[in-house]
Amino acid sequence: MPNTSARPKHGRRTRRRRRLEDPARDQLVSSSLESAQQCLYNQDYGTAFVHYLLVLSLAPVFKDFARDSFRFTLFKWAEELDSVGRIQELFDCYEQALETFPDDEVILNSMGEHLFRMGFRDEAAGHFHKALKLRPEYQEARENFYRVANWLVERWHFLMLNDHGRNRKYQKAIQKAVQNGCNTVLDIGTGTGILGMCAKKAGAAEVYACELSKTMYELACEVVTANGMDGSINILHKKSLEMEVPTDIPHRVSLVVTETVDAGLFGEGIIESLIHAWHHLLLPPKSGENEFKDASTTGRVIPAGATVFCMAVECLEIRRHHRLCVTEVGGLSMAAAGELRSPVSCSAEPDDSMEPYTTERLSRLPGGYRPLTEPFTALCIDFNNVHELEGLSSREVQEVRLPVIQEGQLDALAVWFQLHLDEENSLSTGPQEDTCWEQAIYPIHSFVLKPQDELIVEVSCQDAYLRLNSVAVLRDGHKIHLDKQVELQQSGNPIPNSNSEAELCSALACLQTNHSQPEKFSVLECSEMALLNNWDYHRSFSSALSKLISRLKVQTQNQEQECGPSAPDSSLLYVLDVSEGFSLLSLIAAHEGDVKAYSSVEKNKQQEVLRRLAQSNGISEQHLEFWLNHTEDEQGVLQRPSREKLWSAIILDCVETCGLIRQKLMEKASLARCLLEEGGHVFPEKIVVYGTLVESDTLLLESAVQGRQPTLGFNIAPFINQFTVPVHVFLDFSTLECRHLSEALELFVLDLMDANANYTNREVKVQAVSAGRITAIPFWYHIYLDREISMSTLSQNSHWKQAAVVLQEPLEVEAGDWVRLAVRLHESTISISACIENTPVQMD
Repeated sequence: MPNTSARPKHGRRTRRRRRLEDPARDQLVSSSLESAQQCLYNQDYGTAFVHYLLVLSLAPVFKDFARDSFRFTLFKWAEELDSVGRIQELFDCYEQALETFPDDEVILNSMGEHLFRMGFRDEAAGHFHKALKLRPEYQEARENFYRVANWLVERWHFLMLNDHGRNRKYQKAIQKAVQNGCNTVLDIGTGTGILGMCAKKAGAAEVYACELSKTMYELACEVVTANGMDGSINILHKKSLEMEVPTDIPHRVSLVVTETVDAGLFGEGIIESLIHAWHHLLLPPKSGENEFKDASTTGRVIPAGATVFCMAVECLEIRRHHRLCVTEVGGLSMAAAGELRSPVSCSAEPDDSMEPYTTERLSRLPGGYRPLTEPFTALCIDFNNVHELEGLSSREVQEVRLPVIQEGQLDALAVWFQLHLDEENSLSTGPQEDTCWEQAIYPIHSFVLKPQDELIVEVSCQDAYLRLNSVAVLRDGHKIHLDKQVELQQSGNPIPNSNSEAELCSALACLQTNHSQPEKFSVLECSEMALLNNWDYHRSFSSALSKLISRLKVQTQNQEQECGPSAPDSSLLYVLDVSEGFSLLSLIAAHEGDVKAYSSVEKNKQQEVLRRLAQSNGISEQHLEFWLNHTEDEQGVLQRPSREKLWSAIILDCVETCGLIRQKLMEKASLARCLLEEGGHVFPEKIVVYGTLVESDTLLLESAVQGRQPTLGFNIAPFINQFTVPVHVFLDFSTLECRHLSEALELFVLDLMDANANYTNREVKVQAVSAGRITAIPFWYHIYLDREISMSTLSQNSHWKQAAVVLQEPLEVEAGDWVRLAVRLHESTISISACIENTPVQMD
């Protein structure tokens, strides 16, 4: 057998002759190209894709000629594979495509979109980033990169790097430890690498770091290299729990630095990681026989420990996101709904389906909060005591009695902590502190507390989460169990909070009640719960649907008078609700009578809630259907509700809770218009985007690392600011710290009923009413269901948040200046640029 690796003599001449003398190959290329085109014409995309691969592997010269057809074939074949769940084959096809076109930004972007939808955010970001490097003006890849950046580099990274007080305290504690002899250091969860670089700068002989996120690992490597420490800090793309000596680090270290804590202290797994570190990565702690040994031969942790604080609060904003606060929604009685729970459960027992707490910045909650008790110490933990760490989960449940200081409705327990870096330096995450931290919120059973009451709280730490459970209220010597009160309220006998004596008697009587009925409950997302509590939203929809249905009924009656009576079912009006998540709009429509409503609710328990509500509100079960249960039918219920009838109304979910327009909204609206009967309506019919000019340092601090000075002397900003996104989401504009520099103005209009009224670019002018720096343009929506009925996403009880475009460079203005705003809508993404304009003429 000839040596195939040997280099042939006169290679250039040999290759030219081989191409000329290979008619069989040329015939294969020609026939395969013809077959690919024919298969493409017949919509046999899988076979066409194989033929194109063969052609391009045999004859790369055809790459430019076949590129567009190849892309089209790949994308269509990928859609088919995705629709039938053949995900591995889908990614195999993209890998083959990228072997053929390794620098094709469109294919890279498309693969990134599939990866992102499948949850592979790190990998998706890499593909979007590479596509942008190949074509920086590629708008679709840029918008995808912004979307994934919010997931990969969470906004708190910017806040922490901008928190100079926090940075200096960590630097001081690390410097002191290293100078006292801790010369080998491991940074667990290194993020940008800042703590590891602090250790190296302080004089540590050896510094190691680990980071689980691929994106943050690569970012840390770039930062360390840019600061000239790539040879002296060894960064591992690994979870610390998987690290061993000597496989990953040559020997045990004398210092572990970490900030793997969340608002609830233990949520990022610091307990587990420190137990593993003490057993496998750290030198033994100073204690007993080695109390006076050199620091280089013993181990320690920064932070050294923490103290957790808690207080009971009243807060309407928390209440409406975690409990049903209304008895009627859009004309429907909610009595038969059963228990509706948020996914945050304040329970002593671990439950994989529930979170023990959520997080909020109390100082920014709309409507504020009222403390009902003084803060109390819930827990103290020493991170340098491995036995204490190991015994945390088995600690006995601690019962704490809290005197109530003022009357109010108990909504939650708010938790924060003080992080003790060492004996001299500490950080507080309290609600009154100027800090980058949020607080942990434990929603609990609602109950009106009064002065002289004592709130009984159980504190435990099962499964390494801090768990707080408010179990009872002590009033006039009687213990009122809050979970029993909830059962009493759900049984149809609510406790009248205005009468304390009746409240107490009812609560005590409830202790004797035996509830034998099976528990009926359903879990709703916090945003879904807030939507249910949005009274204006459902009232507006109820009014708009009633108007439309009344008009269509008259229209049907007129047609019957002209053409004679029709079949019974033909007089039904068909309403389709394609709202995301849990929605009552289909029931509100069906409640009008002579309407068959199709709901988009998918979860079985939520469907059961709608069925119970339908029955209790007199809606026939034949008039409510769940259209997603039938999407595998060949006819497809989304196309038509019956063979002849079209939709009377289609309800679209237009705005995400975060404050952005939903992806592909205009494409969905275009399809919806085609499926309407004569006189039918798409809800909403129009969305008007409003905005205003503001100066807000808060938005700048949350969007990018600010200032030209290095962070603690390290060059970090240029690297992490690559992940700056121009649109900031989940804002509460009512509590945002900012100066208003203009009046509100109309920025953009999206017409869902009239395609001809839409546009993609618009310029408007607005006059500054105050001097200052324009740093951002917050925006919100007026949603018009019809010409008379509308609602605002800025209203006080809205379940929507707001968003803001943050300018790359602040714009200085004087009072009276005119500012030109260029507004662009691309695939549901709004972008805005601003410049000073001298001519005071409003532009449309």
